[in-house]
Amino acid sequence: MRKLIAFDEDTFDKLKQLARDRMATLQELADEAFADLLKKHGIPIDLRDALRKSAAESKTDTARSTRPKSSKGRHA
Repeated sequence: MRKLIAFDEDTFDKLKQLARDRMATLQELADEAFADLLKKHGIPIDLRDALRKSAAESKTDTARSTRPKSSKGRHA
């Protein structure tokens, strides 16, 4: 899917130079940037990430439900 994104001239020049320095395309830089943004906000990037996150949450929920309840605060 194609979408149009506008950059100011200075930012665009810096992105082009970064792409040249890394021998990458602007598309590759954009893919990396958006993947990092999604990861930062906890949004799975692909099916593998979604499954990994789901398994981790399931493991955490199971660990919480199997912990014995603390007797703190109870007086005999």
